[in-house]
Amino acid sequence: MTQENGTRVTEFILLGFAVRQEIQYILFLVFLVIYMTSLVGNVGMILLIKCDARLHTPMYFFLQNLAFVDLCYTSAITPKMLVNFLVSDKSISFSGCLIQLYAYGAFGTIECYLLAAMAVDRYVAICNPLRYSVIMSQRVCIQLVTGSYIIGSLNSAIHTSFLLSLSFCNSNKINHFFCDLPPILSLSCSNIDVNIMLIIILVGFHLVGTLLVVFFSYIYILAAILRIPSTAGRHKAFSTCASHLTAVTIFYGTLCYMYLQPSSSESQENDKVASVFYGIVIPMLNPLIYSLRNKEVKEAVKVLMKSCS
Repeated sequence: MTQENGTRVTEFILLGFAVRQEIQYILFLVFLVIYMTSLVGNVGMILLIKCDARLHTPMYFFLQNLAFVDLCYTSAITPKMLVNFLVSDKSISFSGCLIQLYAYGAFGTIECYLLAAMAVDRYVAICNPLRYSVIMSQRVCIQLVTGSYIIGSLNSAIHTSFLLSLSFCNSNKINHFFCDLPPILSLSCSNIDVNIMLIIILVGFHLVGTLLVVFFSYIYILAAILRIPSTAGRHKAFSTCASHLTAVTIFYGTLCYMYLQPSSSESQENDKVASVFYGIVIPMLNPLIYSLRNKEVKEAVKVLMKSCS
């Protein structure tokens, strides 16, 4: 840290996980495998949807963007974490920390809105199938995705810009493995009431708002499925939502655990574990969930493998 019109941090130290060096080497290998699987899975999903004309539908348009977002926000934090497992210098520049914070916050918010848009898409497909192609037109889908990117970018820009006005004079050691907002705010010697208020209002709005859209969409979907007379028809209708419902449950369950538990030193350690799941494991799981539980994706993979062989 240097003195310049008050105290200004030029770099932060990411403390990461408080484990022995031998364990850190093991964690490096584990997270490297997870990250590589995530890269292969999400890039493969994007290319598969792009190459197979049968997957050029609204649901797979949203899924393609979800794979891109997963790829971006896990790449915002995982490479630096992997490097820190192997080196003694765990520093990150102030500007690098802000970039990481911005990217992680933006793509995390975008994912919330994409999952909500996918829930609306499934609602229209099951509850209003005759008008599905009219309601979920290409224009509407592009508007939903564009709106998700704009909202996510603005949300993260607000948090990042308000962080620039703070002074840091206590320490520059972040008790996390990446630059997340709460542990950074805990280092500030400025008044952070406005920052805390923004977290409560904006995170609450985006999280609760998109979760309500998903919740009510599935209430109507469940009601529509129960009205289907045949068991086979109910099973077919539910199978179209199973992958998305699984992804939503894992994603929002982890977020609620992170933000609803009371703040304490123990909760900070729990946040690290939840952040690993939220930012590293979920981006790996999403391609697996949508490929293993989705008939169209499995058929497209089979066709692609046959054409390659």
